[in-house]
Amino acid sequence: MNAMTTEQIEAALAAHRGWSMEDGKLTREFRFENFIEAFGFMTQVALVAESINHHPEWFNVYNTVRVQLTTHDAGGVTQNDFVLAKAMDEAV
Repeated sequence: MNAMTTEQIEAALAAHRGWSMEDGKLTREFRFENFIEAFGFMTQVALVAESINHHPEWFNVYNTVRVQLTTHDAGGVTQNDFVLAKAMDEAV
């Protein structure tokens, strides 16, 4: 899979509210009521990520999950990153 162009990324971002590009990665921060909800979100997304063999970079502190998506093999953001972003949006 090839990395998307800047124009392709900008067009795809229009359909993904809350996501932005930061340091060459698709980025979003999710906030939940508490740690259990944040961890539940991560568990649900982990199952999707494993099923599509595409894993996020993420960081969790209490009720906040910060996500960065990139496809290391392609050297940038790919359609797979947007597929996982959509799954995360739906999990919220």
